[in-house]
Amino acid sequence: MNSRSELLSRITVDPAVCHGKAVVRGMRWPVQNVLELMASGMTNEEIVRDHPELEPDDLLACLAFAAKVTEVKSIHRAAE
Repeated sequence: MNSRSELLSRITVDPAVCHGKAVVRGMRWPVQNVLELMASGMTNEEIVRDHPELEPDDLLACLAFAAKVTEVKSIHRAAE
């Protein structure tokens, strides 16, 4: 299994690709879209079968990225 840093290196951000959104390996696959496929209930095998340009480690990389960006010490309510 790849280390977290190896997985995170698969996620790239480039202003010229998908308006600077985090994407998988520089492709036009935003992390958000991959996470939405996973959240819809599709299995990793189904996602990779339907989208052969994605690799199993890409899916793990998206999860690692989501975990990283949600690392916070505390969450405060926005002013209403």
